[in-house]
Amino acid sequence: MHRYWSFPIAGAVALSLISCKTEETKTESVAPPMRAMAPTISTAAQPASQPKIEENLQPKVDPVEAIIARVEKEYQAGLANYTAGHLDAAKDNFDRAFNLLLSSNQDIRNNDRLQQEFDKLVEGINNLEMTALKAGDGFTEQKGEPAPIDEANEVTFPVDPNIRAKAEAEIRDIHSDLPLVINDEVARYITYFSSHGRGTLENSLVRAGKYREMILGTLSAEGVPQDLIYLAQAESGFHPLAVSRAGARGMWQFMASRGTGYGLQRNWWVDDRQDPEKSTRAAARHLKDLYNQFGDWYLAMAAYNSGPGTVQNAVQRTGYADFWQLYRRGVLPKETRNYVPIIVAVTIMAKNPSQYGLDHLQPESPLRYDKVEINYPVDLRLVAECVDTSVATLQELNPSLLRMTTPKDSAFSLRIPAGTAAVYQRSIAAIPKDMRVAWRYHKVSGGAAIPHDAACYRAGK
Repeated sequence: MHRYWSFPIAGAVALSLISCKTEETKTESVAPPMRAMAPTISTAAQPASQPKIEENLQPKVDPVEAIIARVEKEYQAGLANYTAGHLDAAKDNFDRAFNLLLSSNQDIRNNDRLQQEFDKLVEGINNLEMTALKAGDGFTEQKGEPAPIDEANEVTFPVDPNIRAKAEAEIRDIHSDLPLVINDEVARYITYFSSHGRGTLENSLVRAGKYREMILGTLSAEGVPQDLIYLAQAESGFHPLAVSRAGARGMWQFMASRGTGYGLQRNWWVDDRQDPEKSTRAAARHLKDLYNQFGDWYLAMAAYNSGPGTVQNAVQRTGYADFWQLYRRGVLPKETRNYVPIIVAVTIMAKNPSQYGLDHLQPESPLRYDKVEINYPVDLRLVAECVDTSVATLQELNPSLLRMTTPKDSAFSLRIPAGTAAVYQRSIAAIPKDMRVAWRYHKVSGGAAIPHDAACYRAGK
């Protein structure tokens, strides 16, 4: 699902190594040079007059120097890839550099040259990651899903008269707390979702099972129509990681500035627009505010897409506070003109599945989880081991996390599989707070799990 980098672990590994020392001579931290040349192994030239037996002697190779040379080669390759913008390739180089150092048979803690090389790697790579984070998502390069609304906005389908006739015959029996109409604009998108867009529609209806219960409960609590759930279906297909070409993100496709106005925060660690619960509540409140401003749900949805100022200007220019009048006069952006018909079409089809051959679909089971309020950073790989689940499961439960660790300097509501909160609290209590991005649980042959410092363990302690 996602790909994350291991550098927060690398930084923690450095801390763990330092904590393992009984006595340590402090060395000055050296930032990585722009270009560090790998040490070379030189051999002394043999005088021509040396006896023949000495000509065959091989120079001794310093094993520490050989390791450092290999590490430096990978590190320099990583710097080159980083400079070229190839972050995935740079990540692979840096990972190999660390692995070469940590998997060697040398005692890093008691060798000044290896310790200095290790410190240089940790500081240099972490500095590069911080620079990358300031420019975006950093090394984690969390992969988003294309927002389905973008594809639907680009299609141009003729109206199928048979589909329109069937929709008109059935719409009378559809019960909805939103106004539903059938016209050419809506019928055109029903045609699209019945053919080329069918896969997108079916996938979203299946995925809806994970979030439907939560969304309907939130919409009801906020006092807005529950059928606004189909706005999220049309926008994102219920993908928490959906990203539009315009930069809108999450299940409800909030732009960053609008999301901030409704309490959705974004920093180096999290993006609340990708949190299903928080974004659903924010969307419900935003839509309610828009309805109170325009007094019409179609205009509220149009304003949700293009901003209230755009819709207000269109109303003032024409004198019509009616979406379809604004549509016919072409005073709204093309995307906004398509937006409402797409949502109406999806709503009609989802609420009448038998007519559109959708009644065979089996929605996914609702997500069930416990919440643990934490005020310390913890690596998801450690959490997964504590509660015996997969990292992918934790990422699905916590889609707002941009990285593999929870926030470093703020509280976080961590979601873990249902019924595992007590197990997690017992397991994590054995690990000091400042070490929870470096420790792992090691299962011994008897089946018991004992915590240990991953860095010390890997270094041979």
